[in-house]
Amino acid sequence: MTTELQVKMETISGLIHFIRGEKAILDVDLARLYEVPTKVLKQAVRRNLSRFPADFMFELTEDEALSLRSQIVTSKKGGTKYLPFAFTEQGVAMLSSVLNSDKAIEVNITIMRAFVQMRKFLETNKELAEKIEELERTVYSHDEDILLIFETIKQLMHKKSQPMEPVGFKIPQVKRS
Repeated sequence: MTTELQVKMETISGLIHFIRGEKAILDVDLARLYEVPTKVLKQAVRRNLSRFPADFMFELTEDEALSLRSQIVTSKKGGTKYLPFAFTEQGVAMLSSVLNSDKAIEVNITIMRAFVQMRKFLETNKELAEKIEELERTVYSHDEDILLIFETIKQLMHKKSQPMEPVGFKIPQVKRS
């Protein structure tokens, strides 16, 4: 994989958001990647709405748009009067049939690879999360044992602070006359 493609994939991965439990990319980000105005992308989608069922593309609510805007720290200045579309992985794949250009095909391939890379990353983290949960369960099942050890240590420390009788062989004192 070339360095330029790697940089693009990292950039694209940063544009993938979790919205309504789905990994999705916003229309404005896709338009920038495709190097077309957002208006052109949205018009092409609206002319082909039958290709974009709800699990491929959905329009954000005002609350979602505001929340996302605050998360990605963008200003409203120069914003749009329309709510953004969010495209899932399948929706992005469908865009290649709507935006039929060499640039769109190249960008779509890179986006698909970024989605796959993110899926692998999430699967790896899922395994790690499961292992941590298992470790926590193991630790919690030994809580009583650990508490008993601490209690024993405290008792030993307490006993140590009390004067102890000398240990060992005592030589009887012989009286000399």
